[in-house]
Amino acid sequence: MGIFSRSKATVPAPAAQAAAGPDLTALTGDYTIDPAHSTIGFVARHAMVTNVKGGFDDFTGTLSLNGADPAASTATLDIQMESIDTGNADRDGHLKSADFFKTDEFPTMTFRSTKAEALGGDDYRITGDLSLLGVTKQISIDLEFNGAATDPFGNERVGFEGKAELLRSEWGLTWNAALETGGVLISDKIKLVFDISAIKNA
Repeated sequence: MGIFSRSKATVPAPAAQAAAGPDLTALTGDYTIDPAHSTIGFVARHAMVTNVKGGFDDFTGTLSLNGADPAASTATLDIQMESIDTGNADRDGHLKSADFFKTDEFPTMTFRSTKAEALGGDDYRITGDLSLLGVTKQISIDLEFNGAATDPFGNERVGFEGKAELLRSEWGLTWNAALETGGVLISDKIKLVFDISAIKNA
């Protein structure tokens, strides 16, 4: 997935000191995203004046990392759309309905990487196919590598933060409402945010 650079340990000393400075090739391997220590969220502009934030509580994912050749890395992500959570039950119900995600018909959103790039320093970009509502289109996710560490339970972890933008209308999410003062209730542009911790497979 190309999320490699100098190591920046992410756990407190002394564990962090023990984990600092691994050779980049040591990161090579297959990883499983840890949903208990990861978040996948989104931000939408509401009524032209504020942002509404939400996320997904049920997801799985894998990383196949190549420390010697980051461009050979890959990633997968599967998100259960019924797990959408914006902190408001009525709004969540509307998002699951036929106006938006049609979760009865399309229960899963998936991402499959097709390209990984090193941009310099701790910055990377991964491009892939996002499938939602029966539509598959390409998106690019900008990543910052946060470091590698061994946690107190002996798990080898890597972490990164990511962000992306998309136009929801390209996936058929076109429901909206006009405002009396002009504009629309919900922005077409949606920001995606990721904070991921992944554990190396045994």
